[in-house]
Amino acid sequence: MSSPSVLDAPSTIRPEDERLPVGQAFLYGFQHVLSMYGGVIAVPLIIGTAAELPADQVGMLVAAALFVSGLATLLQSLGLPGLGAKLPLVNGTTFGAVSTMLAILATGGGMPVIYGSVMVAGVIGFVLAPLFSRIQRFFPPVVTGTIITAMGISLLPVAAGWITNQAEGGASVTNLLLAGFTLAVVLLCTRIRALARVAILVGIVVGTLVAAAFGEADFSTVGEGAILALPKPFAFGAPQFELGAIISMTIVIIVTMMEIMADLFAVAKVVGTDVDEKRIADGLRADMLATVIAPVFNSTPPTAFAQNVGLVAVTKVKSRYTVAAGAVLLLLLGIIPLLGRVVACVPSAVLGGAGVVLFGSVAAAGIQTLQQADFERGNNIFVVATSLALVMFPIAVPNFYAQVPTWLGMILGSGISAAALSAVLLNLLLNGRHASQGALGDEMEAVPAPEPFEE
Repeated sequence: MSSPSVLDAPSTIRPEDERLPVGQAFLYGFQHVLSMYGGVIAVPLIIGTAAELPADQVGMLVAAALFVSGLATLLQSLGLPGLGAKLPLVNGTTFGAVSTMLAILATGGGMPVIYGSVMVAGVIGFVLAPLFSRIQRFFPPVVTGTIITAMGISLLPVAAGWITNQAEGGASVTNLLLAGFTLAVVLLCTRIRALARVAILVGIVVGTLVAAAFGEADFSTVGEGAILALPKPFAFGAPQFELGAIISMTIVIIVTMMEIMADLFAVAKVVGTDVDEKRIADGLRADMLATVIAPVFNSTPPTAFAQNVGLVAVTKVKSRYTVAAGAVLLLLLGIIPLLGRVVACVPSAVLGGAGVVLFGSVAAAGIQTLQQADFERGNNIFVVATSLALVMFPIAVPNFYAQVPTWLGMILGSGISAAALSAVLLNLLLNGRHASQGALGDEMEAVPAPEPFEE
């Protein structure tokens, strides 16, 4: 028998540390940008409109959100000592803070009050990061699988909203056809080896071209406006600090940290790598530092984007350097509005068609994780059933928690955080001393972890 060759030896490079040619990295990174662009710009558009800002200032908020998302993604994917999980995790403005920011505006507080509350809440979150990382042992497969599945379920209405273009009357036949065509192109590309890794990008590009051919995509405004616009720090004045706003925003940040932890577990599962307490703490600290910095550039809190976890699952491109390349593109979009106007021409129905695969893949990854749970122990069924039910309530009835205190509505109204709380607490209550058995970190410890990739 011949001796094993060097090629047969196990790789010491973690999947997320794979380096790709620069061209490929930016191509895959562009897919990440397209899949999250709509989610990033939605928040500044809503806040800018509610604050009754002129169009040029709303545009500045959009550019700022893209710029800060790029900074946060670079910090999370490449990392610094004690900062960043070094995973293919994309960051963008969190929608979870919208209701709180709208409430601040409604009570007479302006943008400086919003930014002041975000900065203080970010500092508090940064301090709490190590504490959050220590609860990792309470995330066995039944908990992590439930949370990841909940993430996918809670994202599917976003795809539906893109297809309907938020119209109250539902999706038009044209939008349904565009979404269906885009979905078909994506699925076809996944069957072609040469296109499988760029299936989402090809689907969005082809869908947009077809939409343009039928007059459903308008590029006429691309040339209007400035080509280059550098971010202006504190464009709305110095931040102001009001206790009520700070308390409300801190609650939002704590919920956001729970969602970030869920995304860390999800992307680690998809990539096939380990996440220990240090890595979780580093990831949380990176997001919290970005939250503190965001108001300096006139933006709002960033968070990990679950839809991009779905993209990693679909394309099997696990390198964090592709996400870093996408972060560079986000930075360019933030300072070169011309590029942002081009991307903005992609019809929402086309994004919705691609979103079906992206968001459904997140739910599928959760179901795959649940297969590792011991369902012979009947209590696990109740953990999953109850937690997923809590995800569906605010989706089926958006004002389900309208009568409860605002702070509680923020927690329960987020399907991901409600599922996370439910799964962790019910697992502790029903499984008792077995609650942390088979935690994700424990599973990884059973297999020798690869040596860190030398930078």
